[in-house]
Amino acid sequence: MDLAVIILAAGKGERMKSSFPKVLHNVCFRAMIHYPFKASQKLKPKKTIVVIGKNGKEINKRLEGKYEVVFQKEPRGTGDAVLKAEKAIKGFEGNVLVLCGDAPLITESTLKGLMNHHTKKRADVTILTCDFDNPYGYGRIVRGEKGKLLKVVEEKDASKKEKQIREINSGTYIFNKKKLFQNLKKIRPNNKQKEYYLTDIVELFCSKGLLVEAHKASNEKEVKGINTREELAEVEKIMRYKINKVFMEKGVTIIEPFLTFIDPEVKIGKDTIVLPMTYIEGNVKIGERCKIGPSTQILNSQIGNECEISCSLIKESKLFNKVNIGPFSHLRPGSLIKEDVKIGSFVEVKKSEVDKGSKVPHLSYIGDTEIGKNVNVGAGTITCNYDGIKKSKTIIKDNAFIGSDTMLIAPVSIGKGAVVGAGSVISEDVPEDALGIGRSKQKNIEGWVKKKKKK
Repeated sequence: MDLAVIILAAGKGERMKSSFPKVLHNVCFRAMIHYPFKASQKLKPKKTIVVIGKNGKEINKRLEGKYEVVFQKEPRGTGDAVLKAEKAIKGFEGNVLVLCGDAPLITESTLKGLMNHHTKKRADVTILTCDFDNPYGYGRIVRGEKGKLLKVVEEKDASKKEKQIREINSGTYIFNKKKLFQNLKKIRPNNKQKEYYLTDIVELFCSKGLLVEAHKASNEKEVKGINTREELAEVEKIMRYKINKVFMEKGVTIIEPFLTFIDPEVKIGKDTIVLPMTYIEGNVKIGERCKIGPSTQILNSQIGNECEISCSLIKESKLFNKVNIGPFSHLRPGSLIKEDVKIGSFVEVKKSEVDKGSKVPHLSYIGDTEIGKNVNVGAGTITCNYDGIKKSKTIIKDNAFIGSDTMLIAPVSIGKGAVVGAGSVISEDVPEDALGIGRSKQKNIEGWVKKKKKK
């Protein structure tokens, strides 16, 4: 069955009280529209159209895939929004799946069930419905004798009797393309909102003797839309567990799924343990047998096997195998940390490479630096990489030892096997195997304290 997809994303979301489009609010680090879009692409449609409002250009930056954008410049209802896609779908013959961009929990399997029902019944339109315990806010499915579907009534236009109906319209439909656009222009805004409701096409189809079918979703959560910040939080919680469940099924241990926040596009190897209050976002790949967290944030980074990261922030960096980070460390963009390296407590690393077996155990800043193999950097070491005009590089070669509380003023190089005395300010290169000391001679003044006390 040839399929085209129309995703409705032009709604302002007035109840969200937001200055940007509703569908760009995040659910587990992704714009909510990401999820119905991705589910629809698994159906391999011939064409996908996203209908956006006049301030919806940012949506283009958040979606990845093949689609065409059309604009609904004025919010005139869902019927008008679908009509705006007519020109973009010209020449296509088949069925059209209409999805809401604010329903992120919809799944590929439910959409396939809807398509199969539509094909089997040879329907002109099939609506995805669901029984809700509390249907408030949703359009109601009105049926006649023998359960025949007659129309959809929106909440604001429903009578008291109709509001008692528990079967709701999810906002997801599949249409015969030709019948859809033949009838869409006949819809009139005869409702309290003065909008062109796509739901009105159901009654119109029935009046013409066209076949209207309904396919009922089994899970209320799956068709849940988002209209308020409270609903956004509810859906976020559902999605968080759903994502974490997939990771757990693949062999990842997540100690507390409701307190662990992972982007659905992240890759995590088996037997890795993720502790609570950990945030993993963006293009992240984590290897096997790692221990991540607690209270750790990883963004757009690669983590090797058997790494441990505790209470730290890792951003746009790469860690090789058996790296130990934290607690309370910060790896800024461009950090490359090789095998068996320790970056300890309260250490900041920026745009630097640390080679195999080296250690920066605590209280240091390493910026624009190359650290060789088996180097020990003492507590409180600072690479002074910025002179107020430009950034310069520090090079510390293999097997060097940097004493505590040292300032390395770039550009500067510490040779292989060299030692820098604690408390030094080093502004010139230290040769291989040399001892570099840059501090003034100590002076003791006898009796100074007693004299001060007498005064």
